[in-house]
Amino acid sequence: MSTTEKQVEKQDDQGSSSQPLPSPAAGRMSRAKGPTNLQLKVGMLGDSYVGKTSLMVKYVENKFDEDYIQTLGINFMEKIISVRERTVTFTIFDLGGGKNEFNQMIPLVCADAAAILFMFDLTRRVTLRSVQEWYRQARGFNQTFIPFLVGTKFDLFAGLSMDKQRDMIAHARTFAKAMRSPLIFTSSSHSINVQKLFKIVLSKRFNLKCNVPKMSNVGEPILEY
Repeated sequence: MSTTEKQVEKQDDQGSSSQPLPSPAAGRMSRAKGPTNLQLKVGMLGDSYVGKTSLMVKYVENKFDEDYIQTLGINFMEKIISVRERTVTFTIFDLGGGKNEFNQMIPLVCADAAAILFMFDLTRRVTLRSVQEWYRQARGFNQTFIPFLVGTKFDLFAGLSMDKQRDMIAHARTFAKAMRSPLIFTSSSHSINVQKLFKIVLSKRFNLKCNVPKMSNVGEPILEY
C-alpha cells in the first residue's frame, strides 16, 4: 500500500537569480506572477537493504528508524518545497524487494521520472555491481531521466580502511562516468548529504545554478556533480 506524506520546506536559491529564466515548458524554471505548482517525479532503484526507504523518509519527514520493515512493492511519498515564487512537488517512488521479485513494477517507478536515483550500499560492492542491470532496465522504460549514482551508509563506510575506501570510490566513479551521472555519498542515519542530494536533483532538472560545495577527497562524503 502506498503512503503519501506532504511537507513544505523553503528551498535555498542562492546564486541563481542572475540566470535567464525561460518558461518551464522549455525545461527551466521561471518566476511567476501567481503561484504555480511544478511536479518532479524521482524514482529510486537498487538492491534490497541499501537504504532506499530510509533516504526517502529522512528527506520527507526528517526521521530515521533502524528497524524499518523491508518495502515490498512500491512505496511513495511527496514533499513540497518553494523556490523562485513557485512550489515544486517532489513525488518520490521507491521500489522494494530484489530485481526479480517486483520486475513488473519497474515501469511504474521509471515512467515519467525526471530523475532516477541508483542506490548502492557503500559497504557492499555487490550492490554497486547491480546498478548496471538496474540502469539497463530503467533505460528500457524511460530514455530521458537524469541518472544519479547514490552511495548509502557513509557513516559505516567511513569506518573502513582508507585503502578500501579508495577502492570503492574508484569503482563508483567508473560507474558514474559510464552513466554520465553525478556521484553522491549519503547517510540517512547521520543526515549526510540527504538535503543536498535533492537540491542537486532540482538544479539539474531545471538548469539552476547549484552552490552545494563539491567534495572529492577520500574520507569525505563524495559530492561530484
